[in-house]
Amino acid sequence: MKLTYKQRIFSYFFIIFALFTVSIIVFEQKEEKAQRTKSLEDRLDSYAEMIHTYIEMRHLTDSDMAHIDTLAYILPEDIRISIINMDGKVTFDKDVKDISTLENHLDRPEIRNALYQNTGSNIRMSVSTKHEYLYYAKHYKKYYVRVALPYTVETKSMLKADSFFIYIVIGMFVIVLVLLNYAAGRFGKSISQLKTLTTKIKDDKPLTEKIEFPDDELGEIGKQLVTILKQKENSKREIEVEREKLIQHFQFSHEGICIFDKDFKKIYANTHFFQYFNFIVDQPVFNLEAIIKEEVFDPAIAFISKRTKDENFHTFQLKKNGKTFSIQTIVFEDDSFEITIKDITRTEKTRLLKQEMTNNIAHELRTPVTSLRGYLETLDSQKLEAYKQAQFIHRAHQQTIRLSNLIDDVSLISKIEEAPAQFKLERVNLAQLVDEVRIDLTDGLAANDIKLNVSIKDDLTIDGNYTLLYSIFRNLVDNSISYAGQHIEINIKNYMEDNEYLYFSFCDTGRGVDEQYLARLFERFYRVNEGRTRDTGGSGLGLSIVKNAVLFHKGEIQVKNRAGGGLEFFFTLKK
Repeated sequence: MKLTYKQRIFSYFFIIFALFTVSIIVFEQKEEKAQRTKSLEDRLDSYAEMIHTYIEMRHLTDSDMAHIDTLAYILPEDIRISIINMDGKVTFDKDVKDISTLENHLDRPEIRNALYQNTGSNIRMSVSTKHEYLYYAKHYKKYYVRVALPYTVETKSMLKADSFFIYIVIGMFVIVLVLLNYAAGRFGKSISQLKTLTTKIKDDKPLTEKIEFPDDELGEIGKQLVTILKQKENSKREIEVEREKLIQHFQFSHEGICIFDKDFKKIYANTHFFQYFNFIVDQPVFNLEAIIKEEVFDPAIAFISKRTKDENFHTFQLKKNGKTFSIQTIVFEDDSFEITIKDITRTEKTRLLKQEMTNNIAHELRTPVTSLRGYLETLDSQKLEAYKQAQFIHRAHQQTIRLSNLIDDVSLISKIEEAPAQFKLERVNLAQLVDEVRIDLTDGLAANDIKLNVSIKDDLTIDGNYTLLYSIFRNLVDNSISYAGQHIEINIKNYMEDNEYLYFSFCDTGRGVDEQYLARLFERFYRVNEGRTRDTGGSGLGLSIVKNAVLFHKGEIQVKNRAGGGLEFFFTLKK
């Protein structure tokens, strides 16, 4: 059975104090007995001196020692007196009438001690009287004087140490035990609480109950441990919060993220990683440790296996099943690593579109710039007639207008896609806006004998960007003027609205386009006929701007051929 700390400390101190108490009692009893014996011996010594004085004053010889009886009657009755000469012969003995029967006493312990130490004492049984005595002998020049006291119960009690001191010591011992039990209890409680705290810290468990410590050094240590445990709990909660944030970030991330330990065992993976992983590999798997067996991930595995200490990042692109993925590998200090799968198909497509747009812009700029340069070089190098000069100058001016429109359109569409926050929203009256479009294009409408019909309420308003809303209706009307033909009608109508959207239709009664080209009308620089944009001076970006402006206003747009001829656009704008 394992003892508690309180029981152990109590047992240790109990043994120590018990030994200390027994030692004190034994020492005190021995000392008190010695003192009592000394006191009794001093009393017997005074009797011996009295006898010696009597012998010296009377000048008694061995034959005269019987006269000591006179002195014996003065001394206490129980005192036995013996006179022994230097040869060991007893010359007088109060309790023995025939001293001739007594043995030689030189071998008696008290006589031997007196011979060498001047005095000697001993407790023993008398051979002659068969009584037990406390003998005390003193050596004088010519004889020994021996005084004996019967060793009775009374004598024993006189020599016995007083028990009162034992009771006091035992009482103090009991008191000390009580105090020791209290102190051990306090120490035991503190140690138990410290053990509870250290166990909680080791097992990473929270402090559920309030612990009170005594106001001492152990209590101070306990309070410090409580503070440390609370700080650890707070840190753990903060880490848990941050961990939840990180997990939520991983879960809602559009990238597939998986973290492995150095032995390629999965620690964490979000759902996107499972989806991308199974999309990439030939056979669906649920054990992500199989990544090391898939050939498509060989570049990442090779990097992890063969990297140098300073290398911790690697990336490569992978094309699979019509999609493009970026595979990134990050190796951490403990050799665990993270593999990230990112679908960059749209990014790559955007990059390619931008590259195509750049090529198209260069192509579109080359024609007006070349024409403008040709006209200006001709004017500069040749002397032309006045009407020819005017004709060349007019054509050069038209090319500068076309160039300017192209630059404006490219700038606008780039701004819509890359910096939409720069377009501020305001309250716009759409009836007034369409009327301004009509006024700005009056010449083009009149030149082609086009009638513009508008069916929009005078108080119809929207929270939008004026420039982009203007570009929607302006480019649609421009498109009809340029490509629909002459002697037609254009109809703009707000045919419906609900709590969130306004619904519009825009149509003309012109020639329309073949069904096969409808799906690509909103592409940048797309031409149904290569010569159309060249002939009309358009930038080829008008309908692309319309679509992006509609999307900016959280709407949608579609186009179809009208049953009676011409194109019809349906689009929505969020209020």
